[in-house]
Amino acid sequence: MSIFSKLGWFFKSEKKRYIIGVLFLALTSVANLVPPLILGKMADQLDKGHISVAYYIWLILAIIAAAFSLYLLRYFWRKQIWGGAAVLERKLRTQLFEHFMNMDRTFFQRHRTGDLMAHATNDITAIQNVAGDGVLTLVDSLVTGGSTMIAMMIVVDWRLTIIALLPLPVLAIGSWKLGDRLHGAFDKSQAAFSRLNNKTQESISGIKVLKTFGQGKEDTVAFNKMVDETIEINKKVFKWDALFDPLATVVIGATYVITIIYGGLLVSNNHLSVGQLVSFIAYIGNMVWPMFAIGYLFNILERGSASYDRVEKLLKEKSLITDEKADQKLDHQAIKGDLVYDIESFAYPDEKEIPVLQNIKFKLKPGQTLGLVGKVGSGKTTIIQLLLREFDDYRGKISLGGHNIKNIPLKTYLNEIAYVPQNNFLFSTSIKDNIAFSKPKTDQAKIETAARKSDLHDDILQMPAGYNSLVGENGISLSGGQKQRMSIARALLKDSQILILDDALSAVDAKTEKAILSSLKQERQDKTTLIAAHRLTSVMDANLILVLKDGKIIEEGTHQELLDKHGWYEEMWQKQELSSEAGEKLDE
Repeated sequence: MSIFSKLGWFFKSEKKRYIIGVLFLALTSVANLVPPLILGKMADQLDKGHISVAYYIWLILAIIAAAFSLYLLRYFWRKQIWGGAAVLERKLRTQLFEHFMNMDRTFFQRHRTGDLMAHATNDITAIQNVAGDGVLTLVDSLVTGGSTMIAMMIVVDWRLTIIALLPLPVLAIGSWKLGDRLHGAFDKSQAAFSRLNNKTQESISGIKVLKTFGQGKEDTVAFNKMVDETIEINKKVFKWDALFDPLATVVIGATYVITIIYGGLLVSNNHLSVGQLVSFIAYIGNMVWPMFAIGYLFNILERGSASYDRVEKLLKEKSLITDEKADQKLDHQAIKGDLVYDIESFAYPDEKEIPVLQNIKFKLKPGQTLGLVGKVGSGKTTIIQLLLREFDDYRGKISLGGHNIKNIPLKTYLNEIAYVPQNNFLFSTSIKDNIAFSKPKTDQAKIETAARKSDLHDDILQMPAGYNSLVGENGISLSGGQKQRMSIARALLKDSQILILDDALSAVDAKTEKAILSSLKQERQDKTTLIAAHRLTSVMDANLILVLKDGKIIEEGTHQELLDKHGWYEEMWQKQELSSEAGEKLDE
């Protein structure tokens, strides 16, 4: 029953709805007492051998009236109680989604997508069932069981009622013991479902790689093994759950046996009429649901409790990136100015003893471009991650317009940044909507202008529906270069103070790269641009180029200054030039 106290905040906020629902549910249980009483009276009249037509019609009309009343009462309690469950579902889904939106990068490194999806679907549904079927089953079983027992005592005989219901404590004790077992089993079951969800999501996302490497059968075997493990875990749930119904059946059977034996004796001794015994047996029929409901209720409550604990644990996690130090008075005008990077050292949260950046210092004025180059793992993307405030735990300071970026409200700060990542993400909607993602109400002319600047406009016009063409899930219908250029168009349309291109031109040819960079140079004469790249032609026009190795700056300067130093940059430039010339000769 602890799940009801855990959901106390919700029931308190929706108490009017649930009071009305419980009231109608209680009235429904009371109305259910009428038909057995009428049947008993009819049996008594038939036993006496005479019943008038008028009395018979009156009894039939009474049964019809009770049935109609039950119809209306059930409609109203369902509307209130199941309506409340829908409200809880909406609140929890919204709360969980907002939590996901507010969490930092480390949160999503700890939790896989499939696991988060399991929390947002299976767990939420289990909790919702507590506010719907759980409340219904609890109230209905208590009120129906209680009112039926009272009716059995008053209408029939209190001695028969007490003796007939002697097996009930066995059901209560058994249900309590099985409930403890169920909670632990359900917790393991939900965790197994999360793992299976992760595997499914990973396999579907990587289907192209699986097929290309011919690993479809092997992955299917791995998936089937995980399914078997999940089934084995769920078998334990079913084992404990399956014991509820037989237990209730045994108790009900024992009740019927006692009623027939002892009730028959009372009738033969003229302590009860035949009609009263018929009513009593009918009332035992009413008790069948409350007895079975105990098992059903424990099932719902334990599953809901285990799921609520999982969701609550997730919601209690705090983002390391917050606005706690932010000066809410700062707006986008106040933070315009120089970008100054002064980082002494930074290490990832899970590897704090290994610094990935050391002594990274530079200053960019509005209108200037920074180039970041170096081998894979040299620290280019990490510099960008700190600028995006994906991590805040570093020694040093990054400032924009003279303000520490940690003191700028996140919404204000991030609105001043447009970012094109290495792995471009596109939504399963039209090209137009993808480009206008940050500004949904942008007119068509501005969208087309952004597409021209990223050298994508002509490609779009070749598509069947033009700008209304659907790109498919994560741009599956587009080439790598088209996806990159669409991401660039989306960033350019945002027109932010800072533009970050993280190896965003790797999938386009040299001619397209040159066209895009030329557009950027014209477009962003008063705005700051950061370009991380492996191809040095992407950064050759930058005002400052940093060459990184093992998280340190080993060379810095303009393109010509770095060539004159005859270091890593000059060596790499020569190699790429030779490679480019060889490629051009092959094309010829």
